[in-house]
Formats: sequence, C-alpha cells, structure tokens
Amino acid sequence: MISAVVLTKNEERNIEECLSGLTWCDEIIVIDDNSIDDTIKTAEKFGAKVVRHSLNKNFADQRNFGLKQVKGEWIFFVDADERVSKELSDEIQKEIEKSDAAGFYFRRIDNFMGEWLRHGEVGSVRILRLAKKGTGEWKRKVDEIWEIKGKAKTFASPLLHYSHLRLSEFLTSINERSTLNAQEFYDNGRRITFIEWLKPPAKFIQNYFFRLGFLDGIRGFVFAILMSLHSFLVRAKLYLLWARGEKKADSGSKSKTESFVKTLFLFWSFFVFASYLYFLLQRGLSKWSSWQF
Repeated sequence: MISAVVLTKNEERNIEECLSGLTWCDEIIVIDDNSIDDTIKTAEKFGAKVVRHSLNKNFADQRNFGLKQVKGEWIFFVDADERVSKELSDEIQKEIEKSDAAGFYFRRIDNFMGEWLRHGEVGSVRILRLAKKGTGEWKRKVDEIWEIKGKAKTFASPLLHYSHLRLSEFLTSINERSTLNAQEFYDNGRRITFIEWLKPPAKFIQNYFFRLGFLDGIRGFVFAILMSLHSFLVRAKLYLLWARGEKKADSGSKSKTESFVKTLFLFWSFFVFASYLYFLLQRGLSKWSSWQF
C-alpha cells in the first residue's frame, strides 16, 4: 500500500494537476497549512483526506506530522508544485514490488521561465521522497532532509517541478527561505566568517560553470544568479541575527569600528547584487513577455 502526502498552503492553482498524477496511490493525505482559497475543496474532490495543521515555519515538523497520518507501508511525499508522470508512477509501482531498498531518491528537473533546466544546481539534485514507514524522520526546519535507515536507490524517471510561474513569487520564496535558513544556522551556533561571504559568488561559479548551467542559456544564467542571491541573503540575515544578539551598550571603539566595516561591506554587497539583478530584469527577462512578473 502506497500513501501519498502533499503539503499545501493556498495551492488552488497547483493542487488539481498534482493530485491527478497520484490517483494510482492507495491513499492521498493533504496536510494543509490554513489555506484560505479552494485548495481544500479541490483536494477533497479528488478523494484526498485533508488534515489541517499549522506549518509554524518548520517544514520538517510538518512532514513528520504527515508521517503519523498515513496507513500505507510506503510513504511518498510530493509537493503541490510537483508532477508525477505516467512513466514515473509505473516505475515506482514496479520497483517497490521487487526491490529490497528502504527508500528511493528522485531526480528532479525544474521548469523555469517556460523551459526545462537540465544543468546547474537543479540538474544534479537528488531528493529522498519515497520510503517505508518507520524507517526514519525528517530533519531541518527548511530545506528539510528525510533521514532513513537502510539502503536507498534512485529512480530513472524524473520528478517534474513547476516551482514558480512568476519572478515575484520566486523572489518572495527566496526571501522567506533565506530567513528560515539564517534562523536555522543561528540556532545551531553557526557564525559568519570571511569564508562565508565568499560562498555566494562561489555558488554562482559552481552552478553556471562547473555544473554547466550555461548550457541552459539565459535561463541557466538567471537561475544561477538567483541561487547566488539566496546564498547571500542567508549570510546577510545570519550576520544581522548575531549582530542583534551581541549588541551591547558600550562595546568600545575597536568593536564599533569593526561593526561599521562589516555593516558597510554588507550594504555594499547587497547593492551589487540588487543592481545586477535590476539590470538583468531590464535587459534580459523583458524579452520573455510570456513569463509573468
């Protein structure tokens, strides 16, 4: 028995297509974070069991809550903006009948600006989304990971990801997730060092050059820039969390000078990223009028 678990919040635009690709599952559980649109109504139309549960800015807890709601031996987590093709569903059903694995990884390809990205960061992603019940639990509040015990294999057919139809949605997501990541790092005691500030540009270089993002054309370039921006925002927000946490009434002239230099560097870096992104929007993305902003 396979149970599919889908996390939702105001996903009326996505939920129908998502659930239509899961009709082969024995059970569909939708964990809804207080949607105010027609997400719940649409999900129930497909025969899904809807359980209302607040996210509380913790995706791992939300998924672990979902683990407790299912009846199936196998649990399949799918996001509302993901699609399961006929080829993938056939492969899943075939493999779980004969495999001795405890879980399965999925390759995932992203549809960005109307075309599929096959290189860069998304071209190499492998995510564990299908596993036997009781083999593990989810970790991390954001960019969560399912840690299971036992052998895991990888499916050949990809999971299709329609992440953001509009640039504004993508930027909103980057802002929200960078805040959660910064808080996660802060709670774990991670500090900002000079090396940390080098990671955002290094991320662009890695995605665009070493992971061949340039083969995806202008879309690969834009995506690499946005992922680099996310990396920068995580570190900028982490820096600000530590700065607020360690602020004292009188920290001495040396400390004040160091703080001023760090702050100046922070705003300078943000200005560079913002300026470059603005240039990109004005000169590049305007060519694709079909992609909404």
